[in-house]
Amino acid sequence: MKKLLTLPNILTSLRIAGAACLMFITPLTPAFFVIYTLCGISDVLDGVIARAAHITTELGAKLDSAADLLFYSVMMIRMFPVLWERLPRLIWAYVGLVLALRLASYLTAAVKYHRFAALHTYLNKLTGLGVFMLPYFISTGIGTVYSFAVCTVGCLASTEELIIHIIRREYRPGVMTLLDLRKKNTAEK
Repeated sequence: MKKLLTLPNILTSLRIAGAACLMFITPLTPAFFVIYTLCGISDVLDGVIARAAHITTELGAKLDSAADLLFYSVMMIRMFPVLWERLPRLIWAYVGLVLALRLASYLTAAVKYHRFAALHTYLNKLTGLGVFMLPYFISTGIGTVYSFAVCTVGCLASTEELIIHIIRREYRPGVMTLLDLRKKNTAEK
């Protein structure tokens, strides 16, 4: 029971509750932004605290993945209509390209490594931050430009991950960048 009630697990549980609340709150309202921001902060803090305090657990990782899945599912349901209304149709073709590259990366990894393999590269982390920040920018004068910038970073991130999966002989989840991979390959020779 003691391992269940760690601060990281409590923060992750709060993100699950926050995501459930967001399902019933009108997007882009003050209440939405308060809960959305708290969910984002808890997403960062739970992992940082778990690693710093050396209390990472398989349960915590699964709880975090479940919280992420719920949070992003709710955001898709709640934010897609807003984004569809406010963004030009051309951006949706760009989103499609990013998703196709991401799917190609996942399929390449599945065939090559016989497992699901998503990398936490710097560009993937930057893409996640960019997507998370989208609700804050969508109603501003730079919402469309910002969205294209996020798609560009997402396209670069997906391409980088695909190249990493093509180049690597075996799955190594710790690869943070294509440049890092090049250094490791040079060191291995």
